[in-house]
Amino acid sequence: MDASHLPGLTGKHVNVAMMTSGGLAPCLSSSIAHLMMSWIQALQEGKISGLTFRMYIGGYKGLLIGDSFVVPESEWDMVDQLNQLGGSPIGNSRVKLTNIADCIKRGFVQEGDTPLEVASQTLLKDQIHVLHTIGGDDTNTQAAQLSAYLLEKHQGKVIVVGMPKTIDNDVYPIKQTFGAHTAASQGATFFANVVNESTANPRMLILHEVMGRDSGYLTAATAQSYRETLASQPMHGSSFPYCAQKARDIHAIWIPEVALDLHAEGERLKKIMDTVGCVNVFFGEGTGVQEIVAEMTARGEEVPRDAFGHVVLAKIKPADYFSKHIAEMVGAEKTLVQRSGYFARSAAADAFDQDLIQKCAYAGVASAIEGVSGCMGQDEERGNEIRAIEFERIKGHKPFDVSQPWFQQMLKEIGQM
Repeated sequence: MDASHLPGLTGKHVNVAMMTSGGLAPCLSSSIAHLMMSWIQALQEGKISGLTFRMYIGGYKGLLIGDSFVVPESEWDMVDQLNQLGGSPIGNSRVKLTNIADCIKRGFVQEGDTPLEVASQTLLKDQIHVLHTIGGDDTNTQAAQLSAYLLEKHQGKVIVVGMPKTIDNDVYPIKQTFGAHTAASQGATFFANVVNESTANPRMLILHEVMGRDSGYLTAATAQSYRETLASQPMHGSSFPYCAQKARDIHAIWIPEVALDLHAEGERLKKIMDTVGCVNVFFGEGTGVQEIVAEMTARGEEVPRDAFGHVVLAKIKPADYFSKHIAEMVGAEKTLVQRSGYFARSAAADAFDQDLIQKCAYAGVASAIEGVSGCMGQDEERGNEIRAIEFERIKGHKPFDVSQPWFQQMLKEIGQM
């Protein structure tokens, strides 16, 4: 027997635990809502005999320090209201169980303790049968290791069913991660207001930084959503110069997957600035990071990294790098850098994401009752079937497919091809 397939739970009283982890995405509250509703439905249909919900506060931090609560049955009827909330109702944290030194440094475990052991003891003490981890690839691969550790060291039979949230939409082999669609539409709403700043100053350069460390998906999807909104706005054909679509359109899209010739872009955008009077650029926050890190390393500077080894983008500031170089090239009189990330990722899930979450939650509960662990999602390698994808197949850093027709068409329309 392995950690991916344990004895089923049909007819049993099931203690279900949930936790949210990593950065925010517009799906955390909704995932909890739909998981709870799916479990309650299973109870009402007689598939299980009883049900308890325990929530660990602050992700893996709560699991390590034993911070949790049981949701009273009197609140089950109102859980659908969580779909209206952004953020997480139980809090997040960025904790890697296999990074022992970091867990000790932050006071989550004592010197000499093993985080996997401490977390296992918490689950065993709380008699958890199913753990739902709502997070990205790091969260769910850590959950898989925890499940395997429990089985090997404690004969602990904890079924782990993950829910894949990340606005980057960069998890193999999942077609669409929760929250990415909502974040794109929210980012578009954000820029629809910001773009109006170009009417306040001549020769304005607006740089819109979109989240996406390694993947350009969110930048591209946000741009597409914004341009769809722009096409429906009034007054495009009027004599008012700043109502023209060209003035409010996107003039460049820079993402990590596409090589950026900054000098060539500067020349192209200078012509647009001279003609339109403004330049609007969408760029993914991970664009140009390799070049910036290389420069820092060459200067002997320490590159800041988080517990997972990721470069801390907020400290190396790609936006400052671009604003300094491109502003000079296009002759901007004023440069404005705006970041939609926190606005977009903290929204409540939209109808598209809620529908996807509901389908995955329902299938995830059925999988747990059968004793099958995995990360829920549309499996790209199996015809986009919604299923519990084996944890060993879950990997991050999936690049955005720039060959997709809609993206290529968008580049063509803005003159970037």
